[in-house]
Amino acid sequence: MSSSALLPASKKSGTRDLKSEVNLEQVVGMGPIVLENGVAFRVWAPHASSVSVVGDFNDWNPAANPLEREASGCWFASVPQAKPGQQYKYQLTNGDKTFQRIDPRVREVTNSVGNGVIHQPEFDWQGFDQFKMPAWNEVVIYETHVGTFFRGDKENVGTFKDFAKKFSYLKKLGVNVLQVMPIAEFAGDYSWGYNPAHPYAIETSYGGPVGFKTFVREAHRAGFAVVLDVVYNHFGPSDLDLWQFDGWSENGKGGIYFYNDHRSSTPWGDTRPDYGRGEVRAYLRDNAMMWLEEYQVDGLRYDMTLYIRSVDGNPQNEIPDGWGLTQWINREIHTLKPSALTIAEDLRNEPYLTKPVDQGGAGFSTQWDARFVHPIRDVITQVDDAGRDMQKVCDALCHTYNGDAYQRVVYTESHDEVANGKARIPSEVDNENPDNWFAQKRATLGIAMTLTAPGIPMLFQGQEFLEDGWFQDVDELDWDKADDQSGIIRLTRDLIRLRLNSDGQTRGLTGQHVHVMHCNHADKVVAFRRTYDNGGPSDDVIVVANFANRHWDHYEIGLPAGGTWKRRFSSDKTEYSDEFGGMAGGDIDAQKRPYDGLSHSGTLRLPPYTVLIYSQEKGQS
Repeated sequence: MSSSALLPASKKSGTRDLKSEVNLEQVVGMGPIVLENGVAFRVWAPHASSVSVVGDFNDWNPAANPLEREASGCWFASVPQAKPGQQYKYQLTNGDKTFQRIDPRVREVTNSVGNGVIHQPEFDWQGFDQFKMPAWNEVVIYETHVGTFFRGDKENVGTFKDFAKKFSYLKKLGVNVLQVMPIAEFAGDYSWGYNPAHPYAIETSYGGPVGFKTFVREAHRAGFAVVLDVVYNHFGPSDLDLWQFDGWSENGKGGIYFYNDHRSSTPWGDTRPDYGRGEVRAYLRDNAMMWLEEYQVDGLRYDMTLYIRSVDGNPQNEIPDGWGLTQWINREIHTLKPSALTIAEDLRNEPYLTKPVDQGGAGFSTQWDARFVHPIRDVITQVDDAGRDMQKVCDALCHTYNGDAYQRVVYTESHDEVANGKARIPSEVDNENPDNWFAQKRATLGIAMTLTAPGIPMLFQGQEFLEDGWFQDVDELDWDKADDQSGIIRLTRDLIRLRLNSDGQTRGLTGQHVHVMHCNHADKVVAFRRTYDNGGPSDDVIVVANFANRHWDHYEIGLPAGGTWKRRFSSDKTEYSDEFGGMAGGDIDAQKRPYDGLSHSGTLRLPPYTVLIYSQEKGQS
């Protein structure tokens, strides 16, 4: 049964009057269902011979509140004396085995190996449950991890409350979507979050369900959309009460929530959910909808969908039920909230992931683009300029899925790209001295390419102040570096303003169109034109990127029109770093001299490892 099938309740009260129920059997929903007078419990355990609920409300006496079996394989009871805040578990018997389990649908736990807690659903959203997601061509994503972003108490993980203290910093930076790494309850206090032990519960060390609701409300108040990372390709594998939940299994595997054959195997454990079992499909669908309905998030990013749609990462070894599940969930999400941003991490460049469901696609809004991140990282981290392949850059700029630039997320750093044997860009450039001129220059090249390429741009936390090393869940971001590299933060902020056309001069950066008119492999220079509509002043944007340690006093590029092209940005400005030279030229006076296949051309002064951005003033002919 779907959690969304609960009878309507006030957003502020979130409860139902037990007295108004004609028959308790009409109480629908799963897990703990808070009523006006008491709490009802329903759990799916088809192989159990008996189930009871034990908790603070009955002195943990298994004889006090037995559940009655329903035809569906679920068990149900109402407990008038139960109330929010109390701890509880289910006690199940299967044959000669009796054991306790945490509720699979519980929203709160004491810890991953502790007890469930009855969560009070009422919450005052103060009107911020009606948040409007930015248009997808006006989105700049900031991927972040609650436990490491900012720690008020340096001895413990960061919390939702800690994170909110940096909202003003992120607002000034200019990002508008926070993509939060997984927050479902995991083993221990330190984790990336990709090991969910209790998929419906909110990580206790971060602040639990009330903490997350408050985080989302205050993020919306500050103008940020929230996209949450969810893990449906596997569960656990540790601290996993779902494992053999009701005592049944086959082949020594996971029981009712999991495949019990070869399809159970994933790189993270033998715990792939059974996408073909109706109750498990509903469990995952309801989980996705819970984040949008109860926590008011604005989208979901699905972890490694390749292992939902295939057995072993080989798309030829399909799991059709996994593909069908993502279609169903995405259809439901976009019916509920058409503006929701659903993101696939698949990294196999599969266009059908972002095709509409009615065309056989999986229905995702967009997907992480391996054909951008991998070539761009390769080019900017090459040891020698001679190894930089400009064709890789040009191809990365032009890649789309289904002809739509916004069906891809472009980035050079993510949690995966800066760990697992890889490091932050500055450390990849120079591990011994990641603050030097080379590291700063080439890292900012990556930031600039991300924020000027067609697609939805994404930064990873700390990228804007050149965080180095690699990502670990035990280390807080180095906020001293944010002070040391305040100029690079300003560079990033200026690029985001241009990307979002905040000053009305660079509309082309919000458009679908890119024309790479200049791809000079010999000299390592690329120039491209971005347009939103038909071009012209304040629409056409010209981006020039020098990927070599060479300064040009007179570098010629083609231009689509005559007149003055105003320089809107130079990544070589001294205000961004004392290491930079400030040697870029100013505005360009375009001459009617065809070049690069365009009607006009101009020359510019182009410093090493530098990106320059130009556009024309409105009203210019």
